[in-house]
Amino acid sequence: MRYLKFLIVMIGVMIPAMVLAHGPTRQKITLTTDVAASPAEVWEVIGNFQDMSWHPAVYETAGEGGNEIDATRVLTLGEEGGPTISEILYKFSDEKMSYSYRITDVLVEVLPVTNYSSHLTVKPLDDGGSQIEWRGAFYRGYPNNDPPPELNDEAAIAAVSGVYQAGLDALAARFGSSN
Repeated sequence: MRYLKFLIVMIGVMIPAMVLAHGPTRQKITLTTDVAASPAEVWEVIGNFQDMSWHPAVYETAGEGGNEIDATRVLTLGEEGGPTISEILYKFSDEKMSYSYRITDVLVEVLPVTNYSSHLTVKPLDDGGSQIEWRGAFYRGYPNNDPPPELNDEAAIAAVSGVYQAGLDALAARFGSSN
């Protein structure tokens, strides 16, 4: 009986500690924009993993492997010598007009995330235009409890949302909005 009481007390102490000890949760976002251009026209611009010149934050893209699985690219942001993001392609379909990639190297000061993966897809709209969907999943830049404000979930979501929105806005300006 004494052992059972001890066990109950220990479980009562451990459960709250385990709840408080959990780490960050995976964040997910999806942003879309509708454009007047056909899916083929949009895919022609964004469908090459080795060329991200359509995004206003990207100064230069350098990479190897084309659109083959395990192709790599390094994005230089802003200006020559600017911060970089290294990425690898893990899924690509011309037929589905979609590709998926993940970040292999980025400083959290540049993008406050870890374990980031992303999917970029072009879908046809009934009116002949296209919907561009950019979705991602990631953890905040600080993996432990009590992150500093610049590395918390909100900072990670805001940063990734900003990247996606800037790219989608540039594509909407390029192709015209679909209404």
